[in-house]
Amino acid sequence: MGTTDWRVPLFKIYWDSDDVDSVREAVEAGRDWAIGPNVERFERQLAEYVGAPHALSFNSGTSALHALMIAHGIGPGDEVIVPSFTFISTANAPLFVGARPVFADIEEQTRGLDPSDVRSRITDSTKVVMPVHYGGCPCRIEELRQVADEHGLLLVEDAAESLGATLEGRHTGTFGDTGMYSLCGPKVITSGEGGAVVTASRDIFEHLRLIRSHGRREATSYFDTPDRQEYVEVGYNFRMSNITAALAVTQLQKIEKMISMRREKAGIYDARLAGIEGLRTGSEPAGSRHVYQMYTVEVTDGGDVRDRLASHLNSEGIMTKNYFEPVHRTVLFKEKLAYDTDLPVTEAVSSRVLTLPMYPGLSEGEIDFICSKVRDFFGVDA
Repeated sequence: MGTTDWRVPLFKIYWDSDDVDSVREAVEAGRDWAIGPNVERFERQLAEYVGAPHALSFNSGTSALHALMIAHGIGPGDEVIVPSFTFISTANAPLFVGARPVFADIEEQTRGLDPSDVRSRITDSTKVVMPVHYGGCPCRIEELRQVADEHGLLLVEDAAESLGATLEGRHTGTFGDTGMYSLCGPKVITSGEGGAVVTASRDIFEHLRLIRSHGRREATSYFDTPDRQEYVEVGYNFRMSNITAALAVTQLQKIEKMISMRREKAGIYDARLAGIEGLRTGSEPAGSRHVYQMYTVEVTDGGDVRDRLASHLNSEGIMTKNYFEPVHRTVLFKEKLAYDTDLPVTEAVSSRVLTLPMYPGLSEGEIDFICSKVRDFFGVDA
């Protein structure tokens, strides 16, 4: 089924005239399409929103993770503990710098790294613990912070899916030494592609500025000065463009509205799917604010039953997806990199999960339609 043929797609982007006007203004300025004022505006507003001293934008979350590995001095011989229950860029980031990702298991409530299993994976080569806040739900980040501190390790948060999520009022992404957010299509806010890093460290912030722009020391925009600017280390072109940042600015301005809409949809799902034997909806841990970047259910019998439910919904024009297949079982890690890792909880959870459509504009009627098809599959009356 083509991307435009779904009766209910997995996600739709929420946008309004402010987004259109902001991009139009950036284009019609006739200059500053690459480097411009919207970039700094977005970074300033993001830092203020999450309560971080520094924020820096990137052209993707993956680029941001790559830059973080470099900025933290991670390289050959180092180990970075990551979940396998994640998008593959989490595990690829250490590989980008010649380090080794070490997979740890997850716990079932938040589907984030299990602090006790992380402890068991620490070696003399471990330098970083990099947890993921799955689907917009804060993981057990305070416990992971404690584990990292006890062992003198860096804590780098992959908060790609959780911008706006909080634990005891504190934003995900700000518990670690650094945190990364993604702004690609299905995320809580989106600029099409994009990412950002937040940190309390001025040194890391300044180093990231070099890495994302060719290792060039800049007192002002490269395109606005005739003066020579020095290149002081190997760097990359990881910058977010001013046009992209125009979208990021206006999207961020309505993030609380979009989170409220997502949480409302999740509540409707929870109510409509309650009481179905063989199906389990998610939960919001005490003290957490889940932003529901994804809405994921678990089919308790897993495996074939989950796959048949997915096929049933897909045949009705409802897109679903298994977020996530374990990274350690991909061809890259299992065959080419010869990983042989025992992650029983990860594999069990991955066999049961199914992500249903979730986006701010999802209507109650669409949710009713989806849930009616789920109930049909399980033989439950509406």
